[in-house]
Amino acid sequence: MAQELIHVYLMPGMAANPLIFEYIKLPENQFKIHWLEWEIPLVNESLQDYAKRMCLKVTHKQPVLLGVSFGGLLVQEMSKFLDLRKLILVSTVKTKHEIPRRLQLVAKTKAYKILPTQLLGNVKLLAKYAFGETLNKRAELYQKYLSVSNKTYLDWAIKEMVCWKQETAIPNCVHIHGEQDAVFPVSNLSNYISIPKGTHIMIIYKYKWFNENLPKIILG
Repeated sequence: MAQELIHVYLMPGMAANPLIFEYIKLPENQFKIHWLEWEIPLVNESLQDYAKRMCLKVTHKQPVLLGVSFGGLLVQEMSKFLDLRKLILVSTVKTKHEIPRRLQLVAKTKAYKILPTQLLGNVKLLAKYAFGETLNKRAELYQKYLSVSNKTYLDWAIKEMVCWKQETAIPNCVHIHGEQDAVFPVSNLSNYISIPKGTHIMIIYKYKWFNENLPKIILG
C-alpha cells in the first residue's frame, strides 16, 4: 500500500513570488510541495479576511503550512481556519511584541500612510523593504524573486505587517530564524530555531539546511 503523501504549502514573503522556494526539495515519496502566491487584496480587506480567502487554495487535509516573513503572518492567520499537521514560520514574528520598535513606531504614528509605495516598483527600494538588504551585485536575483510591486498590495501589506495585533504565539508552531536577520532582529524573539549566519532571505541561501531538516521538523 502506497504511503499517503504529506502536502506542504509554501507562502513567500512580502512582494516575493514563489520562486524563492525553487531550491526547496523534500523526499517525493513522502511529501508534495505546493507554492502559494500573493493575490491583490480587496478594498479594506483585513489580513484575517484575506487569510480566509487564501485558505481556499489549500485543498488537502491536515497540510503543513510554511510562511516566510510577512507570509509567516499570513499562514498564522490561515492556521486559525484550518486543521494543520504543522505550522512552520521562517524569518518572521509570532506576536506583535516581536515586531521591532521602529516598525511599531510606524504603526503608532501611522507613517505607513505616507510611505512612497508607488516608488517600490523600483527593485532597489523593493529589495530594501522586503528583504532588508541593498542590491549590491544581486540586482538580477532580486528582479527574479521580487515581482509583486502593485501599489494596492504594497500599501495593504505594509499596513497589515506593522499593525498586526496578535498577542500570543500560536501553540506548537515551529519558528526558524537567522542570527543575522536585519528585518526582524533575534533580540526581539523567543522560542525559535537559530540558524547561524542566516539572514532575512536565508530560505534562498540556506536551502540545504531546510532540505535536510524540514522532513524531520514536519514528522517530529
